[in-house]
Amino acid sequence: MSHYVTINIMEKGKCAMSMIAKILVIVGGLNWGLVGVGMFMNQPINLVSMIFGSMPKVEALVYVVVGLAAVGMLIGCKCAKCKSCNVDQAAQVKV
Repeated sequence: MSHYVTINIMEKGKCAMSMIAKILVIVGGLNWGLVGVGMFMNQPINLVSMIFGSMPKVEALVYVVVGLAAVGMLIGCKCAKCKSCNVDQAAQVKV
């Protein structure tokens, strides 16, 4: 019997910025996982560096944007669309 894990990236009711932040954090986390695996194998596996290695300022900008996305997810989006979605989720948990 096969079991599949699904990740709901496109949450219903969330704004575009929340969805983009979620995607960036997932991609950033996967990249850090590859960096760790590469360290065990004594081979540099860093997708951001592989893609933007010849452009260090762009590479640094990618890291900053992913970091800002993580901070945004920690704080949470304050837009009206996300607030109403969070209220609905809180109501479901209380029932």
